[in-house]
Amino acid sequence: MEIRSELRKHLRSGTRKWAILVGIVALTHILLLLSYGDVLRYLVPDGRRLKLPNESKKLMTLSRNTLAVSVSEDSGIHVLEKNASISGFGLRNETEDDEGFDETADFESFEDAKDSVVVIKQVVESSDTLYPLEMNVKQSAEMSTSKYGYQVQDVSVESQKKVKTSMLSASSSLAASSVGKLPVSGNSSLLVSKQVSKKKKMRCNLPPKTVTTIEEMNRILARHRRTSRAMRPRWSSRRDEEILAARKEIENAPVAKLERELYPPIYRNVSMFKRSYELMERTLKVYVYKEGNRPIFHTPILKGLYASEGWFMKLMEESKQYTVKDPRRAHLYYMPFSARMLEFTLYVRNSHNRTNLRQFLKEYTEHISSKYPFFNRTDGADHFLVACHDWAPYETRHHMEHCIKALCNADVTAGFKIGRDISLPETYVRAAKNPQRDLGGKPPSQRRTLAFYAGSMHGYLRAILLQHWKDKDPEMKIFGRMPLGVASKMNYIEQMKSSKYCICPKGYEVNSPRVVESIFYECVPVIISDNFVPPFFEVLDWSAFSVIIAEKDIPRLKDILSSIPEEKYVKMQMAVRKAQRHFLWHAKPQRYDLFHMVLHSIWYNRVFQAKRR
Repeated sequence: MEIRSELRKHLRSGTRKWAILVGIVALTHILLLLSYGDVLRYLVPDGRRLKLPNESKKLMTLSRNTLAVSVSEDSGIHVLEKNASISGFGLRNETEDDEGFDETADFESFEDAKDSVVVIKQVVESSDTLYPLEMNVKQSAEMSTSKYGYQVQDVSVESQKKVKTSMLSASSSLAASSVGKLPVSGNSSLLVSKQVSKKKKMRCNLPPKTVTTIEEMNRILARHRRTSRAMRPRWSSRRDEEILAARKEIENAPVAKLERELYPPIYRNVSMFKRSYELMERTLKVYVYKEGNRPIFHTPILKGLYASEGWFMKLMEESKQYTVKDPRRAHLYYMPFSARMLEFTLYVRNSHNRTNLRQFLKEYTEHISSKYPFFNRTDGADHFLVACHDWAPYETRHHMEHCIKALCNADVTAGFKIGRDISLPETYVRAAKNPQRDLGGKPPSQRRTLAFYAGSMHGYLRAILLQHWKDKDPEMKIFGRMPLGVASKMNYIEQMKSSKYCICPKGYEVNSPRVVESIFYECVPVIISDNFVPPFFEVLDWSAFSVIIAEKDIPRLKDILSSIPEEKYVKMQMAVRKAQRHFLWHAKPQRYDLFHMVLHSIWYNRVFQAKRR
């Protein structure tokens, strides 16, 4: 009996200990959820969210940027960029790059690194979309990206601690804005900031070492038309013969004498362009790879600075005329990733490193080349991508080197190949439901201002422009960043609609959305960006509807523009209005619109690069 009573006492005491232990573990888990709940939200399968104690229905304070996702009956999910302000070092403001309004942000080019981010979704109210989501980004040290474009997010409490520790060692200001307010010595933060600023200046704030003039670009294009640099296919295909037959027809196109549908002065050769376009409509078939998960793949952005890649993706995937389900019937192969969403999803803010972004696309390329025979047949020469983010040339280097690249950042010093690659127009879409809002401008007789520019001081060139022309001449309305508000936006648009010439200087990179904006508002664009290849360079004659000025000639800007006779200006402005149709997006594509022009340039360059076995 004594033994039994002693045993009961031990069991009771053991039960109390276990209950205490379980209580401590439960309390610890609750504290961890309170501290790191944001990181754990996306660990539930299929992207379902965890309801956390500290979750708020309001906008989260630490957010990288805001995205609204709408669901379309035809094509699924489309991402529409919305305005959001972001604090932090090394950010580039999207709207600043257009008009200088401090509303939305994006990230500037930096060096490489191998880190990731966790995209966390939160439902918020929005007037633009039916099913809006807000996406907030938290830093994470461990996100395993499997091959073939499939992402496996593996976030733990320990990995989050590692991120905090690593960011502490780098900079207190960066850690405070990304992970939390953590103590760190001010000297190390200042040192890192100075080093990053110095690196940034080396990349963005110095003029190019070499300059390729527009005349030299024309000679390069003519040379590449005569001699293709593409490799011979490893085995023959019927599609190659169809493309070569199309080339012969294009080269022998009949002269278009009375052309009513097109305006001949804006083309290099209107007869060849028209014949090539007709053959594209009749012949071209494109296979769109299904591999790859959202949001990097198959998630088009339809609003904001990077809308060009999103609109093309949406319309290409929806097209019944050009796409085929059997890849053996295709002349071209489209890799439908978004360079913007690649940066948004995988780039670790303030890391100044992009190695993991390039590695991600490298593994994707390796997957489709191992799963299908088509990439290896031509080494990717009949594959194409469409990317508007500044980092796309770096991200697609080497593993996609022989592909046809439609890039907004069309810089000949950054690997852009004239005659093979496509200069993609950078379009700033303000309203996804109505991409042609505010289209048009005043007639030449009502344009009183000689030249107009307003924008932020991105890069080295804009500061030089303002140094020479801000507040120097009443006919030259040259400003810095305009103040916030709808009134300023409308003033910016009105200035472009009322000016003869709209100045389009480069920012951090050679491309600028002002080129398309000028055409949108029927203002003659003045492109000041050495080594920039203008959009659709292979078919359009930009001398007919634009003025291209070397960066070194900024001090002579007014003299150059004033020397253009009024009669010539009127013809140029007319050409701008005629070229405008080629730079407009439509929900349902129309002949010769921006979607068809991008697709045609890809087709056109492939036709002149293709070879027989």
